[in-house]
Amino acid sequence: MAVVALATHRPVWAALGNSWDSRWYADIARCGYGTVLPGRVPGMSRSDLAFFPLFPALERAVVTIVPISLTVAGLLVAWCSAGAAAWGIYAIGEHLHGRRTGTLLVLLWGLLPHAIVQTMAYSEPLMTALAAWSLYALLTRRWLWAGTLALLAGLTRPNALAVAAAVLSTAALVLWREKGVRRDWRIWTGAAFAPLGWLGYAAWVGVRSGRPLGYFKIQREWGSRFDFGVSAFQFVRRIFTDRGAAPHLAYDMAVAVLLAAVAALVLFALDRPPLPLLVYCFVLLVIAIGGTGFYASRPRFLLPAFPLLLPPALALTEARPRTVIVLIATVAAISLTYGAHMLYYASTAP
Repeated sequence: MAVVALATHRPVWAALGNSWDSRWYADIARCGYGTVLPGRVPGMSRSDLAFFPLFPALERAVVTIVPISLTVAGLLVAWCSAGAAAWGIYAIGEHLHGRRTGTLLVLLWGLLPHAIVQTMAYSEPLMTALAAWSLYALLTRRWLWAGTLALLAGLTRPNALAVAAAVLSTAALVLWREKGVRRDWRIWTGAAFAPLGWLGYAAWVGVRSGRPLGYFKIQREWGSRFDFGVSAFQFVRRIFTDRGAAPHLAYDMAVAVLLAAVAALVLFALDRPPLPLLVYCFVLLVIAIGGTGFYASRPRFLLPAFPLLLPPALALTEARPRTVIVLIATVAAISLTYGAHMLYYASTAP
């Protein structure tokens, strides 16, 4: 990134910490909610209420304690979150399959095509960290931690509903199978906590906007609604059939990542993974495919779906060292090149 920044005469700090969604988060941290900008469609608007509050709240907390700019504060929160996410991802891989698998799982996650987002002042690293540790708490039967972290994740991003779904489904299965734990208040409390972050913010937006379903109206005005994948299917079909359309690397990569994610979910399910990981990935993929708009950003919405990388991580543990080195070097080259393209040359948001 630094090399590309020098070549394009654009400061790397501004590109990473003050572009696209980063600006919205910084404005919320600086002035609170209330910014509304005209939308692309006449009569429509874009409100900052579409952005969940935990990331800008942490930015505000950092600048209150340390005399730094909001740009640096956003990067500091994102980088610390990415480190915590890597640690949580490793913990899950090590818990399930050993230290080598945990290390490779983190490495693959850090080399995804859209991994540059983990370095930007975006909320994906924070959600991934909270989700990873909530899932780890579920795997190790720490119910209060799982529910609390799911609550915090629900204050971070809309698709953090996947974390709450993992907690609720796991709690339901345990209560159904193990009658002896039905009086354990920690299971019930953790399950009750899990969806409160997401539901609480949606309810607050409803009160503030004067509409019970105000949050969903705001999302629709941004061009985001759930149509069960109809628009996504039309988008994919258009990419493959419209030969007259100008090539767009971000859209082509989005289609490739979505198709790969569907295949990865099938392979992951065939391995019979723990229920919370399967439910978590399934809900994330349904949200990514079932929504409308922002097609170039869909792979970014799947960055938290790190459990889908467990099958390739396991395969790499059995591969020859030379094969692993060649594969990782190739993936790294693709990730770095595409990351530089998205950050400095693409006309769409990462």
